[in-house]
Amino acid sequence: MTEPTRETEEPSPPFRAVIFDLGGVVLGSPLHAIASFERELGIPAGFVNRVVVDTGASGAWARHERGELAREHFMREFSGECQSAGHALSVPDLFDRMAEVSHPRPRMLEAIRRIRARGLLTAALTNNFPSDAEDSGGRALRACFDDFFESSVLGLHKPDPRIYQHACRALNVAPNESIFLDDIGRNLKAARALGMSTIKVEEPATALGQLEALLGFALG
Repeated sequence: MTEPTRETEEPSPPFRAVIFDLGGVVLGSPLHAIASFERELGIPAGFVNRVVVDTGASGAWARHERGELAREHFMREFSGECQSAGHALSVPDLFDRMAEVSHPRPRMLEAIRRIRARGLLTAALTNNFPSDAEDSGGRALRACFDDFFESSVLGLHKPDPRIYQHACRALNVAPNESIFLDDIGRNLKAARALGMSTIKVEEPATALGQLEALLGFALG
């Protein structure tokens, strides 16, 4: 007599949440826009990022991301920081260029939809600017996620470990139950130190392939 076959249950994935940066991940890359802007002005590649990194948590860029500087004050202070670092540039023009590329990436939106359909949580975790600054388009994507974490609202910004901890607590997941995607290495390094699995997004298709491998199901 043949024994009845038992249906084997698929093992549950070890992850409960996938957390996405916006610009450069779900949206077009502001880093690419900044690089193009630098080339057009004849400014050394990476100059803007170096100013941001060198001025650190007390610099205009970081303070604006934490909601501590209104747009007018930020524009003036960051312009002065760039001038002091050796190159004058128009900060409003730079921001216009960044906004031009901030369009949603359809494959990323489809991946987020499929992740949620599988019962996993999704969230955005973005360094952005206060509401008095021109929205880059990220806030229009709130409905795509289960939760939405903004540096300018929380008063914390990546790579401060507290912003990742806040996101995990709000989602009720442990860091090692989450995957974080970002396009900036220092943001990923801080997340990994807390136990999160990380993916650096340079080419979206490659990053989605890596995410599929971690989750164990197709995303597009």
